Amino acid sequence: MFMFLFIASLLSAILATISFWIPLISPDTEKLSPYECGFDPLGSARLPYSMRFFLVAILFLLFDLEIALLLPAPWAIQLFNPILTIIWSSILIVLLTLGFIYEWLQGGLEWAE
Repeated sequence: MFMFLFIASLLSAILATISFWIPLISPDTEKLSPYECGFDPLGSARLPYSMRFFLVAILFLLFDLEIALLLPAPWAIQLFNPILTIIWSSILIVLLTLGFIYEWLQGGLEWAE
């Protein structure tokens, strides 16, 4: 038991040391630059915000909501009348799929023009 704890502690210490040491080897400017926001955080706060980032964020939220709503569906199938659950789940999936296709056809998912 002591040997197991010793090896686990030693391995954890080695991996923690390596994880702190490796990023210091070559700090790249791309790795140090901001991401996800689409603009320079040190510039003016009055610059117009890109609608593309907003649309992508809304799409992520929409599909996260879909997952949250469909997550209990496997347990709801075990209810007395599972047909209602299947119908509502199918309606939700069809509506979100149609919205995604509409967004795609309108060019809202095109990153470069």
